[in-house]
Amino acid sequence: MSTRTAIIVTAVIILAAVAVSAYAYPLLPARIASHWGADGQANGTMGKFWGLFLLPLIMLLCAALFFVLPKVDPLKENIALFRKYYDAFIILLMLFFLYLHGATVAWNLGYRFNFSRILAPAFGVLWLSLGIMLPHLKRNWFIGIRTPWTLSSDRVWNATHRLGSTLFKVSGAAALAGIFFADISIWLMLVPIIVSAIVPVIYSYVLYRNEHRPTGA
Repeated sequence: MSTRTAIIVTAVIILAAVAVSAYAYPLLPARIASHWGADGQANGTMGKFWGLFLLPLIMLLCAALFFVLPKVDPLKENIALFRKYYDAFIILLMLFFLYLHGATVAWNLGYRFNFSRILAPAFGVLWLSLGIMLPHLKRNWFIGIRTPWTLSSDRVWNATHRLGSTLFKVSGAAALAGIFFADISIWLMLVPIIVSAIVPVIYSYVLYRNEHRPTGA
């Protein structure tokens, strides 16, 4: 898939989100549910306009940022080596937002479901896709597990991203398990991914320290 195709597909997804909002706007009251608790039930509201159009706006801003970053990265030639994975992830992220938006609108139109359980497959696929993408990333300033130690060493970068790949895949599997365990689905989505974000940072430091340990130390 070319970047041009990815931009077109992303634009179509964002327009679909706007269309959903436009369809629902005359059907909904002045305030709509916009936040759900760990139990999967609504516990917060927002004015209808922002409740329906904030997420499409976030999608637009995120897409613009993601497509601009590779152009300004000093190591853009490295990004070119994994660009197809990056573009595919942008599309997947936009589909994730569209799914979230659709679930929000459906709830406000009167459909009732456990919101945490509904989100479990979306987060599971998102974390799994990150796990698939990570080992293909090359050193750059904006995309991936960027610590002072991964940015200073290709060896540390590659090893850290291999570990991150495994952890994110495990996090994805845990999130998917939330489909069957609704009572704890929010924790299955969040706790493993928090661990997956912290452990590679520590790991990259340990690797770098060992790599640069003085001979005979």
